[in-house]
Amino acid sequence: MLSYINKIFLFLFFNLSLGYCTERADIIVAQDGSGHFTSIQAALDSVPDSPDRYWIILIKNGGYREKLFITKSKVCLVGEDREKTIVIYPELRKNWRANNPDDWGAAVINIGNEVTDIVLANLTIYNNYGSLYEDHDHQFAIRSGGNSNRIIIVNCNVWADGGDTVSLWNSNSGMYYHANCDFKGWVDYVCPRAWCYITDSKFYGFNKTASIWHDGKADSTMKFVIRNSEFDGVDGFPLGRYHHDAHFFLVDCKFSKTMKDQPIYPASDSSKYKWGQRKYFWNCHRDGNDYAWYANNLNSAYEGAVEEKQITALWTFKGKWDPERTMPAVLPFTSIPHPRNGAYSVSSENVDTLRWIGGRNAVSYNIYFSNDNPPKFTKNLKENFYILNDLKPAHSYYWRVDVVTENDTIIGDLWTFTTKSN
Repeated sequence: MLSYINKIFLFLFFNLSLGYCTERADIIVAQDGSGHFTSIQAALDSVPDSPDRYWIILIKNGGYREKLFITKSKVCLVGEDREKTIVIYPELRKNWRANNPDDWGAAVINIGNEVTDIVLANLTIYNNYGSLYEDHDHQFAIRSGGNSNRIIIVNCNVWADGGDTVSLWNSNSGMYYHANCDFKGWVDYVCPRAWCYITDSKFYGFNKTASIWHDGKADSTMKFVIRNSEFDGVDGFPLGRYHHDAHFFLVDCKFSKTMKDQPIYPASDSSKYKWGQRKYFWNCHRDGNDYAWYANNLNSAYEGAVEEKQITALWTFKGKWDPERTMPAVLPFTSIPHPRNGAYSVSSENVDTLRWIGGRNAVSYNIYFSNDNPPKFTKNLKENFYILNDLKPAHSYYWRVDVVTENDTIIGDLWTFTTKSN
């Protein structure tokens, strides 16, 4: 534990040494020496052992050739620019395991077994072993296990030149939320255990075995939910597989014409599974003709019939975690809109508030909202919500939230939703 004097020193160092900077970040990493540290790991090591709040580490643009070890909870690694802030390291799992007893250190970003409440945002995270050595065996970009929990990846490129790109492996209680990400890899390149919710993301598979994978054997309510996302890959790429009891929900997803006509399949003896084959779809379509195996079937879901509008992050996590309300404001722009972008069955009677995760440096927000596209300016306010009045049924609404900072205004994305008919 840090002494009281050390805590005071840390506070003064991190908040006064770069007092000229208007960035709301606890620690700044910059390779040119203009921040607190020039390496990300040094910044991670400086975080207090038991922080009572989220610590934001802002990483300035650059190529950081580091293998990272996150050993403390409530840490946010946030890049200055998603495409220009790159954490890159070549590591092959089988090479690492040849001289080490476990996977701790086998990934580009390694998350400790007891670490919780981690946010990775606005970054490119890339294990490039395969492109250097032409071996596409398992090579993690991100790896966690043990009791690690509540891991958020938002607005990131997460790539590997081999299998198991994103391996979040707390089998008993893990909960993971990912939004607006780009995932690439070889076999099983997004392979969560326990509960996982992904939305508004892109997937690209370089292999002909499987793209997604799930392990939900510890609890019948564990599920892997993917909403409003796009899948692409090499010609003949299959969607997914599983080696244990699994539970898939894909809603409003788009598949490229190169996807193989093969359902998500068991890769081991399915007679050993306790809960059968659980694969549920709604409003999923492929470029060209659709395949029969992803026809709408939410009415036959294992836990009982469910409507698409019920399938949210909060629902996925059984009401135990609501990252779309509680994620800290780490991105420079607004994110995670409510109603979700593209929602098409919104009740005009029950939805009375717009909500979003705010910008890191926000002083206030400019709200644009109307039936028109582009939407009209409505109001400037300091809160990250806006109360609506008199929504009409069967109408499309457009909205945008710009972040006003001390220095400039950051234009937000255009969002839309449609109310259902009465």
